[in-house]
Amino acid sequence: MRFQAPRGTNDVLPEDEAYWSFVRRTGERMAKLFGYGRIETPMFEDARLFLRGVGEGTDIVEKEIYIFDDRGNDRLALRPEGTANVCRAYLEHGMQSLPQPVRLYYVSPVFRYDRPQAGRYRQHTQLGVEAIGDGSALIDAEVIDLLASFYDALGLSGISLHLNSIGDAECRPGYIEALRAYYKDKLDDVCKDCRSRYEHNPLRLLDCKVERCQALAVDAPSIGEHLCAACAEHFSSLQGYLTALEIKFELNPRLVRGLDYYTRTVFEFQPPEEGSQSVIGGGGRYDGLIELLGGKPTPATGFGAGFERIIINMKRQNTPVPEAGTPRVYVAHASEAAREAALQLARELRRADIATVVGGSGRSLKAQLRHAGGLDVRYAAIIGDRELSANEVTLRSMDDGEQRQVARDELLANVAD
Repeated sequence: MRFQAPRGTNDVLPEDEAYWSFVRRTGERMAKLFGYGRIETPMFEDARLFLRGVGEGTDIVEKEIYIFDDRGNDRLALRPEGTANVCRAYLEHGMQSLPQPVRLYYVSPVFRYDRPQAGRYRQHTQLGVEAIGDGSALIDAEVIDLLASFYDALGLSGISLHLNSIGDAECRPGYIEALRAYYKDKLDDVCKDCRSRYEHNPLRLLDCKVERCQALAVDAPSIGEHLCAACAEHFSSLQGYLTALEIKFELNPRLVRGLDYYTRTVFEFQPPEEGSQSVIGGGGRYDGLIELLGGKPTPATGFGAGFERIIINMKRQNTPVPEAGTPRVYVAHASEAAREAALQLARELRRADIATVVGGSGRSLKAQLRHAGGLDVRYAAIIGDRELSANEVTLRSMDDGEQRQVARDELLANVAD
């Protein structure tokens, strides 16, 4: 039997680690610059958290969530997104008593059973931020600025921001009624999923990726015409803040996102390439989610950005990344008696923060030096019987092959330049 990674998952190999490390470090750096603290939540939760929070009429819950019963007969689910469990932690740990808003960020894997394709995986990693406890458009502008700054820091270009408001509990019901009226005599022309959405989640009719459904959505009523005064003011303020920050945006009246908890602001960032899988990050406001999970009414906003799609676009744009760290020194042993000393020397170098590899037992000195060349190390430190007796090391530059004798206690100074 030959085992392979499960369908829809990927191994991150050493040759890609430079991208992953750079994206992770950059995301964490930007979140901290904006005052966000790190939070980690379990990979699985009580399934009801997502059924209630994400919404039972969504594709995530109906088609994509991984649900299972554990040995204690508890109904659990792998995390399909990051917001609901952060809200659960906010409530469970009494964060509502902290100065508001509470700013949190995370780098976490999420799991969705979906048809795998380029940029869409059953396990993917997200940078997410949540700002809980502030209902102003200013905090929406902050999280959008954070995400835009993240992409800028990665060196990505041509990224466009798409923006919309989907109203709230005051004005959205009237819009839903108008949307259903528009689609009522068109249900024979939409896909099977959209016929179900008509009953359970009408907003999702607007962003169906099926071509014939997209054509019908063009003439659908616009949510902008149905916003109440408070939502319209909020959306106008957000646009003003983004303009002040010189963040360009495109108003997209068909942008709704795929989760039931969104209210008012929704947004997505898209690269220059078109296609349903092109979005590299998005989010919005979810003012009713904390209350839905048993807390007091608490406004909140946030985003999620997938590492895999970001890295695809970085490679597509030939975005430079810092090279992954490679070992600096290779300690080669030229005799059996020198192996113990080689281990001791490698430990001293590592404790001085010098990445070091020791040659394998049973390899000739020639084979070890060939191995060192393949690892792209800068120096080979060679220890044999002569070096042991003289308390020296033969230091070889792997760039030009030059060798010199160095006292054992002076080696660190010679390789740390």
